[in-house]
Amino acid sequence: MTATYTFDVFTSLDGFGSHHGDWGGYWGKQGPELLAHRLAQYRDDPRMVFGATTFRSNVEMLAGDDEAFDPWVRRMRSLPATVISSTLRGPLDWPDATVVSGDAVDVVARLKEESDVPLRSHGSLSLNRALLAAGLVDRVQVTVFPVLTGKTGDGPIFAGVEDFDLELLDARTLDGRTQELVYRPTRHP
Repeated sequence: MTATYTFDVFTSLDGFGSHHGDWGGYWGKQGPELLAHRLAQYRDDPRMVFGATTFRSNVEMLAGDDEAFDPWVRRMRSLPATVISSTLRGPLDWPDATVVSGDAVDVVARLKEESDVPLRSHGSLSLNRALLAAGLVDRVQVTVFPVLTGKTGDGPIFAGVEDFDLELLDARTLDGRTQELVYRPTRHP
């Protein structure tokens, strides 16, 4: 049996994964229900999977006092992580991270076969686009924040992906404003 792989991503309504504006984290739309729900999703001890760019960004963003970060972020940082990179070398400034070089599709296919726990990737857009194309993503979890960032949006999350049909597996509203949508992707013929 293979492990389930979830591509987990935050986005503005217009499809950007980040911004260069003055919105702040979560585009300023986080609330207690969102934060509690995020923490609950990491209680099953998944193995995190990161590409090098997202990993570097996380290390930089999360440097310093762990107590300053949301509980789900601290939990994510404490989980075992595989970082797929041909440029990073250990030791890494992450409690339980391992760098694996090689083709990301091969690495994740092997992880799915060998892992006893679910696999989850938060962000890592180019990595997850390649994994979608290879048919290795079992779930696409999109958390949509109620903002339009046409002027300040960065990182269109699905730019360049192939065509996919999405079967809605779960949908919920958090804090009365933020949508979480979980889909099963299948390549569109």
